[in-house]
Amino acid sequence: MAAHGTCDPRFGGVQKAFGGLFGGRLNGGGALAVYQDGEPIVDLWAGTSDLHGNRPWTESTGAMLYSASKGLSALVVHRLADRGLIDYDKPVADYWPEFASRSGDTKLTVRRLMLHRGGLSQLRGIAEDASDLLDHELMHSRLAAAMPDRYHGAPAYHALTFGWLMSGLAGAVTGKSMRELWHDELAIPLDLGDELSLGAPPAGSAMTVAEFVDPFKIGEYGLSDAVFSVVKHLPTSLGNMVGSVDAGKGSAELLKGRDPALLEAQMPAANGVATARALARIYAPLATDGTLDGKRFLSEAAVRSFDGPYRWRRDRGLGLPMSWNHGFHRAPIPVANGFGHVGIAGCFGWADPATGVSVGFVHNRMLSTVVGDLGIFLWLLPMVTRAAAKEKPRSKPVGSPTRPSRAS
Repeated sequence: MAAHGTCDPRFGGVQKAFGGLFGGRLNGGGALAVYQDGEPIVDLWAGTSDLHGNRPWTESTGAMLYSASKGLSALVVHRLADRGLIDYDKPVADYWPEFASRSGDTKLTVRRLMLHRGGLSQLRGIAEDASDLLDHELMHSRLAAAMPDRYHGAPAYHALTFGWLMSGLAGAVTGKSMRELWHDELAIPLDLGDELSLGAPPAGSAMTVAEFVDPFKIGEYGLSDAVFSVVKHLPTSLGNMVGSVDAGKGSAELLKGRDPALLEAQMPAANGVATARALARIYAPLATDGTLDGKRFLSEAAVRSFDGPYRWRRDRGLGLPMSWNHGFHRAPIPVANGFGHVGIAGCFGWADPATGVSVGFVHNRMLSTVVGDLGIFLWLLPMVTRAAAKEKPRSKPVGSPTRPSRAS
């Protein structure tokens, strides 16, 4: 299927490969955007955005990001730290007083919390059923009072709890919800218009949210159902997290994005919505010196810190070696440089300071044509960075992309 949009000539192979993802008879669609040195050079979309494959994906289609949301929630905290409102090496309880009630642990620092070492990776004892996950204030209070789990001090992926920990901390400092902070700290300074939201876009937004599809679904059963059934039995904290709410009301439908209530909630680790163009633009200043369009987004020192150090450790939640840093992660195998965050269905935002490249990729295929949450990332990102390393054309090509359009 041909991809729509604009593309720097160096990325012709990327354009063809991207279009091929959404060709054939399988439903689903997606978008890919790339910035280099703060300039947009790729803005592509293809496929369909509805359950039955009838509605074309457009330049204004967004997708739910799942765990790619975590990088954006972490960025909010980094913006506050950059202004001196948060010190990474001070206890979380210094800013969030309720957090001091955690039995046996009042010294957990912001830095260690952002390294997924806070001992709050599991939902057992925190969420009684899936409906609890829709109440962010309830989750704040329960996490603030929860005892550290057995993985305290070790890296253990905080698959859902990371978002509420970030919003509890940021909210205690600012008095704002994470939904408000995504708007004030990300959308406004980066001129994203209405191409980013935590949960459902506001009424009147030009961005429409793609419906998740399972291209291999037969009747009422699809591959995504099998994947979630396997995940909940894994001997990891991620498996425990899924299993702990499995007996709750509609938990499977909620976790797979089928419950409309999911988009009304504030789940800062999971239910962000964005276009690929917005994701690439958010990571663009992180791939350079912290500026975009001549405006300072983060200090250069802060941006440099995101690219290191390497911390390869077996993650107790994922069972894989991971390198966490400041709420971001590196590629789990050395196929790409830089940092960012990948979501469970394969959406991702990424910054590669070595090439000055930032990438945003979104789609609506749920655990079907993507191997786990990393298959497309490990294939597509190296292709993008190789193309970016090619010599730039001497003059700007006709039809090359312009800045992301603003909301009308």
